[in-house]
Order: sequence, then C-alpha cells, then structure tokens
Amino acid sequence: MFGGTGTTRPVRRLLAHFLAVLMAVGALSLAGPGTQSAEAVASGCSGRAQKTVRFPGGELRVYKNRNYACAMTVARNPGARRAMSVSLQARGGRAAVDRGTFTRQAGPVTVHALNRCVRATGAIAGVSRSTGWILC
Repeated sequence: MFGGTGTTRPVRRLLAHFLAVLMAVGALSLAGPGTQSAEAVASGCSGRAQKTVRFPGGELRVYKNRNYACAMTVARNPGARRAMSVSLQARGGRAAVDRGTFTRQAGPVTVHALNRCVRATGAIAGVSRSTGWILC
C-alpha cells in the first residue's frame, strides 16, 4: 500500500479501530433507550456485562457485544488518585492496556473478540485480579 515500507499494518489497525468505534456509536444511537444496562452505558463499554471480579479497592468489569469485548477497572471509593490499570487480550492478539493514576476508573479498553476467548486483568494500588480465559 505504501511502497512496502511496513506501514500497512498500523494503518489497517488504526482504520479497524476507527471503524469499531464508529460502529459502536452507531449501534448505541440505533438501539434506543432500554436496550443496555445503565451501568454499561455510563461506563463507556457497550454490550452486556459478562463478568465482574471484585477485589479490595474495586472491581474488574468485562462486557461483550457481538464483535467486541470491553473491560475496565472501577474503584470502589472514587476520589483520591491512585495507580490503576486494566488490560484486555483476545486469544492470539495483543493486549489493550490503560495504565496510570486515576480517581475513578482505568479504561475502557476494547478488543475485537468475534469467536475468540479473552482474558482481562485489573489492578488498583498494587492489588490485581484476572479473569483467566473467558467468553470461549
């Protein structure tokens, strides 16, 4: 595409991500009220809640729609900034990661997961939990 310089993968990946976001926004606007949980809409993840892993300080939430999985780590008591992270990986793909100091949540992160297992890991202030391979 660009003279064989090896830049086609990042461009394709960026285009795929853009299309995924565009489709998710379109699905939200076409679905209308009452088709998703209020928690999922407020969180930034589309789809249905599939798994919640509670741990001291918060919880790791995983959502899934037809093509994509989404994950986020949410603090139990929002307020003070603390180290938080969330990662989500589809089997055979790279992990999507959001890491930093946040007051309420890390994420959401989204991966293409049509017919693929995913695993998620969330951490708050050094305490982490993982789902293992799910949605298989």
